[in-house]
Amino acid sequence: MKKLLIASLLAAFAVTLPLRAADPAPGGDTPKKPAVAGEAKKAGKVQVAPFRGKLTAVDKLAKTITVGERVFQITSKTKLVKAGKPCVLEGAVVGEDLGGQYKTADDGKLEALSVRFGAKPDAKPAALKKDTKPAAK
Repeated sequence: MKKLLIASLLAAFAVTLPLRAADPAPGGDTPKKPAVAGEAKKAGKVQVAPFRGKLTAVDKLAKTITVGERVFQITSKTKLVKAGKPCVLEGAVVGEDLGGQYKTADDGKLEALSVRFGAKPDAKPAALKKDTKPAAK
């Protein structure tokens, strides 16, 4: 009798579990974030993160740059910019400041999406800024 009761309770639990999982969370329709990183990739979402620091190494044959302890892979899709103009990896100088964005590839490598070599340019150069105060009379 106990075996029949336990089996029926497990069967009822197994039947109602998928129904409860499909119900939206109370208080909102916000979708849940995937618990596993692989699920985020399956959903088509790409996690992009910024980086900045000093260039510590350049490997032109492997097409990689090292910033601190992290190694970024340079691909044909990576945008390289120096002084506001497109450049090539050969223009990189060890020790200069850089920044950019990267994503983690399927194989776990850090793939650079964009890299800016040199100091970050000002939003507006000082010569273009206008004084908005009226002239004194």
